[in-house]
Amino acid sequence: MATVLPDRTAPGMTPKTRRTLMKTLLFLGLVLGAVFAGAPVLWMLSTSFKSNGEVFQNPPKLITENFSLDAYTEILTNGAQLRFFVNSYIVAIAVTALTLFVAILAAYAFSRFTFPMSKTINAVIVSVQAVPPITLVIPYFGLVVGLGLYNTYPGLILTHMVFTLPYAIIMLTAYFNTLPKELDESVKVDGGNSWTALWRILVPISVPGMIAVGVYTFMISWNEYLFALSLTRTDDMRTVPIGIQLLMGQHSYEWNQMMAMSILGSIPVLILFLAFQRRFIGGLTSGAVKA
Repeated sequence: MATVLPDRTAPGMTPKTRRTLMKTLLFLGLVLGAVFAGAPVLWMLSTSFKSNGEVFQNPPKLITENFSLDAYTEILTNGAQLRFFVNSYIVAIAVTALTLFVAILAAYAFSRFTFPMSKTINAVIVSVQAVPPITLVIPYFGLVVGLGLYNTYPGLILTHMVFTLPYAIIMLTAYFNTLPKELDESVKVDGGNSWTALWRILVPISVPGMIAVGVYTFMISWNEYLFALSLTRTDDMRTVPIGIQLLMGQHSYEWNQMMAMSILGSIPVLILFLAFQRRFIGGLTSGAVKA
């Protein structure tokens, strides 16, 4: 005989009412999360259109009455500050391209071949992700100086790749694992080899996964601060995060210029994400299927 469980819901609350209540609570949670995440960005944008003295106005105003583009004009007409953006583009694009190339080869090897110590190497790659970057500043500083790469693009690019490669290899390996090995075998039947299978078949159909990895890699390199500061000496080699920090003078902070430079520094990453949003999300979810 079936046992009827007592209804533990509140008196008078129907299933439809419960669903409505849950949706309302979910909506309120999303709104609070959006406000918490978006308010600092909105305030940063507002500050960039103020004069430096108006930043400390009491009571503070989100919308200024004296709308000004002086902070943006100062940055965009200053050759030294524009150099920070050029450096960031050079380093981030180079890191993204090299990371993708090396990660594709490594991921293909892990996905399609069995070789000695493959599990050990894979474990080392994963463990690198768990090492706090700050603990590696002194070792990498000594290594970069010893190799004669201090205050150079190669020094920054190779160092950034140490932190972008592990994630890229893990993600692309998982993505390649979702592709049937029959694709490789069909290429070999037609007289091709593994190299042909990789570049003619697997890479073209893995574009969503590569876009996800590329966008993530670009963001990591673009926003990196610690090594960009430690491994460069002159302003003509420093990147946007260091340029923002240099606006903090000994006696005063150029808050409006700092916020304007932060906004300008966020635009490339925002455009990149919006342009590839669907493929970025698709690449992340596809790569997670057999991660």
